Amino acid sequence: MNKEFENATSRSIPPFRADIVGSFLRPSSIKEARKKLLEGTITNQDLREVEDQAIIELVNNQKQNGLRVVTDGEFRRSWWHLDFMAGLDGLEKRVTSEGFTFHGVKTRSESVELKGRIKFGEHPMLSHFRFLKECAGDCTAKMTIPSPAMLHFVLTVRNKEFALPDFYLNEEDLITDIVAAYRDALAAFYKAGCRYLQLDDTSWGALCSTSEREAFAERNIDPDGLAEKYVDIVNKSIADRPEDMVVTMHICRGNYRSTWFSSGGYDPVAPILFAKAKLDGFFLEYDSDRSGDFEPLRYINDQLVVLGLVTSKTGELEDKEEIISRIIEAAKIVPINQLCLSPQCGFSSTEEGNTLNEDQQWAKIRLIENIAAEIWK
Repeated sequence: MNKEFENATSRSIPPFRADIVGSFLRPSSIKEARKKLLEGTITNQDLREVEDQAIIELVNNQKQNGLRVVTDGEFRRSWWHLDFMAGLDGLEKRVTSEGFTFHGVKTRSESVELKGRIKFGEHPMLSHFRFLKECAGDCTAKMTIPSPAMLHFVLTVRNKEFALPDFYLNEEDLITDIVAAYRDALAAFYKAGCRYLQLDDTSWGALCSTSEREAFAERNIDPDGLAEKYVDIVNKSIADRPEDMVVTMHICRGNYRSTWFSSGGYDPVAPILFAKAKLDGFFLEYDSDRSGDFEPLRYINDQLVVLGLVTSKTGELEDKEEIISRIIEAAKIVPINQLCLSPQCGFSSTEEGNTLNEDQQWAKIRLIENIAAEIWK
């Protein structure tokens, strides 16, 4: 064993030394069932039954590949974020004039819009989680949802034509409702048995990007002020979580059909996000030079840092020793027992999925598990 790992220890609570971001490639059974639903040849209940069986199989595969944490792969979703948002009272999906531009490709033309005041009611994803919890057995069932800051970002920043509706007095009124909805969401998921919740967020990826920050400034949006606002929204949203509920955040630079929308290291946001957010851990993308170096990790307090060193965008398997070398490098800034390992993102943030196959997906999971077992015995 490398001397750098002499004091490394395993973990029995999340985040785990070998962890996952959340989404997995959709199986053909789900893709075919969704097509049949659109054609009107099956019912929503028929689709639900197909999803149930696929999730049972996915959970078993996660266990068989050594994971102590399982998700439902986001198999019931079309988007990693819009489906949750549209399930909140006051929000509906909408068709946009064009998709969002990624590196060389555009997404489907969908977003969400305000139709009334935002509230968390009997959200459909509560039943999704309950089913996952039943399947998980002795493993930890992890729920992933977009962060409250991400909701504000989609509604008011990414939508350049946004105008505050008359049922909100001002932006603070809107933010108050977002925070209240997320507090209620955390309480509801906790009641359903959730002890591990991940907030997914691409707004921070945008705030890491020089070009995005310049574009914000041109619209009279102060990037640092926005970062401060978003940390405050997140902290207020999770402030009342029970002590035994772990809440982490995954920071993403875009993951659509193996492409991305932003580049840039964590330097611009680290003094605000890492130093001030009251989260239990961060899932950080570090699979390419687009994410910069490890130096911004010096702002980490006592949070766990899950290093996304294994890419989910391509099928080529990383070299084990190179990954270990990078963990050693990160451990010079953050103690080894504050580090964990995961893929850089999910394998299928939208139902289209990334450009790798299921065998390659599972090979990457096994690589992460093997490295974690070697380092954190």
